[in-house]
Amino acid sequence: MDTIAFLGAGNMAAAMVEGLIREKAWPPGRIACMGGSGATASALASRTGIRLARSLDELVAGAGTLVVAFKPQHLASADPRLDPLSAGLLVISVLAGKRIEGLSRAFSRARNIVRSMPNTPGQIGAGMTGWCARDPLGPADRATLEEVFGALGRSIELPEPQLDAFTAVSGSGPAYVFEFAAALRDAAVAAGLEPATATTLSVETLLGASRLLAHRDIDPETLRDQVTSPNGVTAAGLRKMSERGFRGMVRECVLAAKARSEELSA
Repeated sequence: MDTIAFLGAGNMAAAMVEGLIREKAWPPGRIACMGGSGATASALASRTGIRLARSLDELVAGAGTLVVAFKPQHLASADPRLDPLSAGLLVISVLAGKRIEGLSRAFSRARNIVRSMPNTPGQIGAGMTGWCARDPLGPADRATLEEVFGALGRSIELPEPQLDAFTAVSGSGPAYVFEFAAALRDAAVAAGLEPATATTLSVETLLGASRLLAHRDIDPETLRDQVTSPNGVTAAGLRKMSERGFRGMVRECVLAAKARSEELSA
């Protein structure tokens, strides 16, 4: 049976490999990896039992799918043999900002090319991946994508022009949540709580609220209103958010990130 080859062995590649093994989608014996000059690939192979390739030829031998997971800036200087060696393969790119057009030049003989944008919660199987394909996917390749992206969490197929917006929301979004968590922690300390207690309350409150939002099939405004009594404690806090233009600030944040993603993808 075909193997799946990972060119790059950083955090995202490791999350995919570990997820595929954890979900029993692909056994270690059908997964190979190759890194750069560092020891990440060796460490990943030792930790998971997958095959460590010492050359590109060895990496793609028997492979049906190639996941390109090195640093995006290295694509321009990548080994030119990648083009002929990827002939007939399904190529899945997780290179941020690299469009199908550019990927098609680097992997001109690939069976199909998929551009994807995973996010960091994929490291624990709670991620969201946006993706698009160069050509319509056959059933077998679609099944492979579902396995690979399913190892990270959930995924959504989008037209390529919408991937910059996806990047601004879901790709960068975890950083916004982490920043809010830090702000909530600092506010808790200002309110008189010990730092350790403030951290616990910030994290657990965000976790619980997010799980409730995902569990209930209603909009977030309805859940917000269920917490808010007229002229009560929560209302006082929300009123301050409104006065400071909280929603407008979030909108500006996402649009700025989208604009930057478009610049980097050009």
